[in-house]
Amino acid sequence: MKVAIFGQYYQNDTRPIIKDIFVFFNRNNVELVIEKNFLKILYEEKILEKQYKTFASHKDLDSSFDILISIGGDGTILRATTFVRDSGIPILGVNAGRLGFLAKVQKEKIELFLQIVLEKKYTLSERTLLSIECPDIDINFAMNEIAISRKATTSMITIETSLNGEYLNSYWADGLIISTPTGSTGYSLSCGGPILTPEVKGLVITPIAPHNLNARPLVIPDDTEIKLKVSGREEEYLVALDSRITTISNNSELVIKKTPFKINMVEIPEETFLKTLRTKLLWGEDKRN
Repeated sequence: MKVAIFGQYYQNDTRPIIKDIFVFFNRNNVELVIEKNFLKILYEEKILEKQYKTFASHKDLDSSFDILISIGGDGTILRATTFVRDSGIPILGVNAGRLGFLAKVQKEKIELFLQIVLEKKYTLSERTLLSIECPDIDINFAMNEIAISRKATTSMITIETSLNGEYLNSYWADGLIISTPTGSTGYSLSCGGPILTPEVKGLVITPIAPHNLNARPLVIPDDTEIKLKVSGREEEYLVALDSRITTISNNSELVIKKTPFKINMVEIPEETFLKTLRTKLLWGEDKRN
């Protein structure tokens, strides 16, 4: 078995988790290839001493890898997708922070879940991604959302929106979120958007603090081509693809659509999306006492 490892280091909180993962895989003779910058930190912190092969970009990962282990939180997984891209390599998130929707493996059950990975007794959850046609953007896809927002002003911006060439609306708001089902539990949810289960073939358009209260979140088919044109008092505005942010000139036209590839997330039998949803949102629990 060949495993890629990418992660974030959070000092003492992460140290035991990292050690448990490496001890397990080394004991089972698994070939490990570590992201270059992450491995450098592990050497500096004296967490590891053994020499490992490294990867530094998506070009270093190919079909010979069975899985990528992401150590951190949901944000770490979103960064891991920039390494995996269209390779099809499944991603398993080991949670080293607060409970998230993507980083499923908790530190108390690491060895149990890694044994499941070793025996390949997991399933895969395909996740839709969004791409954007826009100048000055290097990595042009997102697994959670593409968000348009104001930059250096308190004034609202106007976002003219068309779906498959037909005019929909001009949103007068702080911004607009185009979310995948995966991202529907993130930024979009905090702005009043609906939750979509991962297998739903849809996208969510959610305005951010709209001026008009009748501007509501909208669910559309995921094969829809979305065109946006932003105008406002300032010369620039922000476009965020997950956690990656770039500045775009006023009146630029953006085209957003589903990517031709998907990301495979590892689904552990005991840690399903619905279980995470119940836990995260406290469904089924009476908090009145």
